[in-house]
Amino acid sequence: VQLQASGGGLVQAGGSLRLSCAASGRILSFTMGWYRQAPGKQRELVATESSTGTLSYADSVKGRFTISRDNAKRMVTLQMNSLKPEDTAVYYCNARGPYTPAGSGSWGQGTELTVSS
Repeated sequence: VQLQASGGGLVQAGGSLRLSCAASGRILSFTMGWYRQAPGKQRELVATESSTGTLSYADSVKGRFTISRDNAKRMVTLQMNSLKPEDTAVYYCNARGPYTPAGSGSWGQGTELTVSS
């Protein structure tokens, strides 16, 4: 499946933004997720939602970010609230099948978020 992420931009600290990821095919059986990579740092997991609805968040975003999926529309979104400068990164959408290891699978092209202080 091919992924197209969108919605990044420049936002002030404390603000909100929503990222979207459109998939080219069915995502029903996939774990969908968002990862991010800040300058000079490794890519890290932000949030995932499994095919059965199990949610997982990085500790740094718990209570501020919400991942959701719409299988019918083949879309995954990441609602980000109370943004902090340390959330600045390129955000990547990810889709992986049930037997695909975490951190692998299909990747979108990335959408950049900059949070100003």
